[in-house]
Amino acid sequence: MDSPGTISLWMEQADNAPPFDPLDGDTRADVAIAGGGFTGLWTAYYLKTLAPELDVCVLEAKRCGFGASGRNGGWMMAALEGETRLLSALDGQRRKQTGALIHGILPEVERVLGQNDIDCDYRRGGGIYAAARYPEQLALQRKLLDEYRAAGFGADDFRWLEAAELSSRLRIAGALGGIYTPHIARIQPARLVLGLARTLRGLGVRIYEQTPVTGLEAGHMVTATGRIRAPSRLLALEGYSSRLPEVSERVLAVQSRIIATEPLDESLWNDIGLAEREVFCEASPLITYGQRSADNRMVFGARGTYRFGGGPRSEFGLHGRDFEEVHRLLAACFPQLESTLITHRWGGTLGVPRNGFPHAVYDRTTGVGTAGGYFGEGVGAANLMARTLADQVLGRDTELVQAPWAFAGSIESQLRRWEPEPLRWLGYKATDLVRRLEESVYRRQGPGWQKRPLQRASGWLDRLKT
Repeated sequence: MDSPGTISLWMEQADNAPPFDPLDGDTRADVAIAGGGFTGLWTAYYLKTLAPELDVCVLEAKRCGFGASGRNGGWMMAALEGETRLLSALDGQRRKQTGALIHGILPEVERVLGQNDIDCDYRRGGGIYAAARYPEQLALQRKLLDEYRAAGFGADDFRWLEAAELSSRLRIAGALGGIYTPHIARIQPARLVLGLARTLRGLGVRIYEQTPVTGLEAGHMVTATGRIRAPSRLLALEGYSSRLPEVSERVLAVQSRIIATEPLDESLWNDIGLAEREVFCEASPLITYGQRSADNRMVFGARGTYRFGGGPRSEFGLHGRDFEEVHRLLAACFPQLESTLITHRWGGTLGVPRNGFPHAVYDRTTGVGTAGGYFGEGVGAANLMARTLADQVLGRDTELVQAPWAFAGSIESQLRRWEPEPLRWLGYKATDLVRRLEESVYRRQGPGWQKRPLQRASGWLDRLKT
């Protein structure tokens, strides 16, 4: 089994519990769930608390938190990928109800954490979407705020920060302005996922680790060491779906890249900001984001990578070009950290949906369902999709099963496929090249004749993805 230190800083800090045993032989359950990350564990939690009589089991290929749930940047957002497009397409009342469901993620998580005594360094300090370093970021963040307004969100949800107020919260290089939202919390994600696993064990949910699911058969979930006969079989694998044809072509696996500094002293944090433990990002085409961890490290990530064929990736060369670029971006945002020791580097695989939105799908005829497609919002979105999927399985008539991310029917009929290779790889590489060129031209303030073609290409590639 991979050591916690090779997975992420988070797993190194949190992994002090003995692993669960693997499955050994055939068994039965009412619900079998493939995947011991946030989606699988939250789904098991809501199924078991809503219907305690159910026999629920979770099957994890490695150990709980090995995948994206233990490898992310530690943002818990009350948000969904593509939410402004999704909400703008709804009428007034339904838009309001759906927005309330999305912004209800954090209050619901806070309820569960308190009720089950799960300590995951949760701090609801909000989030800062900064415009900094070059003026193009200012236009992008203003446009984003307009999209939030068009989707029905008011100033209590997203409000503009002028340059002085941004700098009072976050002293990022070249601060120009930005957006503040209260709907984000900082967490230690591995402590949350392992805390959920311990809670489920106390509720009587069976968790089998080192038990990869290899296929589905009529009424059964199949592993190398046994078969589980279960009327409901749920796939909560996200970017690790490549071995199962039901979902492998419908969620694209891409990799994140994250680094963490040594713990910084208080004087340095006074110079940087984040006194309320806000998380932050900027509008770089390379998608930079960060947080101040509970032990006072700067945890910082940037746009990730894609492997030909779309398979997951769990091992990363810790001193290669990928992490050097992240370190350069960190120094560009915070020059005072340029020589600071980087103690941890890690990456993880997340899932990108073809239609640009997350989903919960359940087929009552076959008993097969799935949830995922979160892109970068999965730490929080997984809770909402898990509640939706649990209601679908239980046949409950709730707002969640009527939400625009809930689908009834087979996975194959409800979720779009990604294009075959090499088109996916070529598309990602083209996007990656354009984003890197944009960052370079903006940073050195190249002439308009260089910027305009890149901006048009970037917009075209964004539209192509949806």
